[in-house]
Amino acid sequence: MDSVTGHIATARTFLVVPGDRPERFGKAAASGADIVVLDLEDAVSPDFKQQAREHVSSWLGRRNRSVVRINSGGTQWHAEDVAMIAEHPGTVIAVMVPKAEDPGQLEALKLHLPAGAGVIPLIETAGGVVRAPDVCAATGVVRPLFGSLDLAAQLGVDHQVHDALRHARSAIVLAAAASGCAAPIDGVTTSLRDDSQLCADLDHAVTLGFTGKLCIHPRQIAIANQRLSPSDADVGWAREVIAAAQGGSVTVYDGHMVDPPVVLRARAILSRASPVQEG
Repeated sequence: MDSVTGHIATARTFLVVPGDRPERFGKAAASGADIVVLDLEDAVSPDFKQQAREHVSSWLGRRNRSVVRINSGGTQWHAEDVAMIAEHPGTVIAVMVPKAEDPGQLEALKLHLPAGAGVIPLIETAGGVVRAPDVCAATGVVRPLFGSLDLAAQLGVDHQVHDALRHARSAIVLAAAASGCAAPIDGVTTSLRDDSQLCADLDHAVTLGFTGKLCIHPRQIAIANQRLSPSDADVGWAREVIAAAQGGSVTVYDGHMVDPPVVLRARAILSRASPVQEG
């Protein structure tokens, strides 16, 4: 895993910024978010798509690294988005693909991306959830993102009710693990002032196996980074478990059996505590 791919795979927070608001790009980069996502899709109205693409291209041209969310295939803006991204090798670290359902389309898109640019499929439809294992296994996919708002609208459920989308979230976690890509990124929390809602959403996502969060405001970053990082107690437990298992055989720590799956969990905790940095 190269440093860029590793950075995407271990990132906790992804701050999305409308592509037509260039005055926010620098602020987003200084927000403490692990990765900035420049959005050419939902956050930009049709009248400002070209202007947004130009602003994003200018930012990338100044050697600023970002993820770019493009318009989906079949829209009138998709081809121009992809062409612009191809002009910025090294600064487009990944492309976020909305309405991801067809692994063949992701494979075709990958051929037009700069070398080293990863793919983050935004799984936000029933079709995407059903085909999540194939979507996650497509060439270039680093980790999936769960689009809770769009899926909830399609299903006619409340995106704020955890049980309504529990199955879909778990399906994406399983698909990511089965395909060998990084654990998924959870969708947005729409409340900007209710920290308790953000914390509840984060805790629910972590319980199900998510290790990242798409944020829509800088004030969400610090809470998300803290909630998505292992606690000191978890890190201490992981270190003790690995030390206890140095002999390579099944052992006991703190009254519990330690076998290879337990050691793997301990190593995963330590990797989240020391994420890969961009180089």
